[in-house]
Amino acid sequence: MSDAIKPAGGNPADLFPEVRAVGTDAPLRWLRAGYVDLRRSGWHSIFYGGCYAAAGWLMQYVFAHAYALFAGLTTGFLLLGPFLAMGLYEISRRLELGENPPLAASLFAWRPRLANIGVFAAVLAIVLLVWARASMVVFALSFDNAGLPTFADVVRALFAFEQPLFALIYFAVGGFFALFVFAIGVVSVPLMLDRNTDAVSAALASLAACARNPLTMLLWAACIVVLVALGFATLFAGLIVVMPLLGHATWHAYRDLLVPATGDRGERT
Repeated sequence: MSDAIKPAGGNPADLFPEVRAVGTDAPLRWLRAGYVDLRRSGWHSIFYGGCYAAAGWLMQYVFAHAYALFAGLTTGFLLLGPFLAMGLYEISRRLELGENPPLAASLFAWRPRLANIGVFAAVLAIVLLVWARASMVVFALSFDNAGLPTFADVVRALFAFEQPLFALIYFAVGGFFALFVFAIGVVSVPLMLDRNTDAVSAALASLAACARNPLTMLLWAACIVVLVALGFATLFAGLIVVMPLLGHATWHAYRDLLVPATGDRGERT
């Protein structure tokens, strides 16, 4: 029953859903609801968190002597977050239906929606490649006289402001890419997963949610940045819990921000 794709139907609101206005307390509600889902799903969610942490450890090992590329790929890896968290959205979707979803069902949740989600994933992959290249260019221009920077060089440049211009440019360029992906992806993948909406309509709905709730969405983006930074600060170990928490919370953000489809029994979280 729950494996069937919900068609968009004849109601235009199902194709392009109405956006709700939510209060600035909404991000805390989403995190609380995400925590409940994390506890209910148990090791299924922790499995996804472990994959995020393992990817960070792997990149750190492979690019141990190329921190310019490591920094770009690590931060860029998060740009793929809306796509990579799809299994977590599926777990929350099934929990909402009163089911206890098996891990395999969440791993292959993308299959029935391959066409639409594939288009969005391709867009995210292009953004990742462009960001990785832009990151390398910023590093090359900032450290051209000192060779490839070490990890200590990068930390001092970014957080001790030994090279304030580098820090300013790096955060500005990275922030642009992050805000772009956040704006088009904050609810788009859950929407495609839940209603099989096309990628363009889903991205537009995500933009509309940000436009109607600018302060709330900025607070939500800040929560994501702070929690992910904590995960990084623990040498990626914290991502084991942080990423599932954010993934489940994002599902509840989607349910809160968009009016349910016709006949949908889902309610506002």
